[in-house]
Amino acid sequence: MTDKIVVLVTCGSRTEARRIAKALVEARLAACVNVAQAPVESIYRWKGKVERAREFLLMIKSSRRRFGALEAEVRRLHSYDVPEIIALPVEQGSRAYLAWIGDSVRKPKG
Repeated sequence: MTDKIVVLVTCGSRTEARRIAKALVEARLAACVNVAQAPVESIYRWKGKVERAREFLLMIKSSRRRFGALEAEVRRLHSYDVPEIIALPVEQGSRAYLAWIGDSVRKPKG
């Protein structure tokens, strides 16, 4: 098991998804964020009713160490009352790619 994670977040619009993705990378909370270009169809229960929505999926590459700050930033920027923020562990991966993630989310010294 590594200390790297992939965080899934859904957004109500492509514009919101891109805005959150850019902010996370700029703040070094994510090394890379993939924004699914085609909307996904989400079916879920909300306030006692089954709902359906078109959403845009973010796949965020980060580290466990940065998750708390990443989650706080997503909550701050997101339009939903209860945004999906789910972190999945990265069991294994290319050593070079995992090192790149770590370097990209490391807070600069100084």
